[in-house]
Amino acid sequence: QVQLVESGGGLVQAGGSLRLSCAASGGAFNAYAVAWFRQALGQERALVAAITWSGGRRYYATPVKDRFTISKDNAKNTVSLQMNSLKPEDAAFYYCAATTTTAWLNGNDYKYWGQGTQVSVSS
Repeated sequence: QVQLVESGGGLVQAGGSLRLSCAASGGAFNAYAVAWFRQALGQERALVAAITWSGGRRYYATPVKDRFTISKDNAKNTVSLQMNSLKPEDAAFYYCAATTTTAWLNGNDYKYWGQGTQVSVSS
């Protein structure tokens, strides 16, 4: 059973940076893609960024484009999310997730989820 563990959340001032990491363990990691989602209090979960595991195709949601960068290390089974120029509206619980299907932009197709990490941004 694949397990995903996030790390790197915390409190940062607006304009600052954070780097989130997601480590996969517990079995053969045959994901088609890995993504970061976020959910703020009272809001629905939203896809933030995703990357395909073999080809390295990337997707970014419009609100984070040009500020966030998703990357992967196939050898270490890790995915990172570099978040720059953080804004108060980026504050949320961030989740790492993996899908084995090709519908990598469909949040409902993500089977494996981490416990999440909190990102807080002060204005």
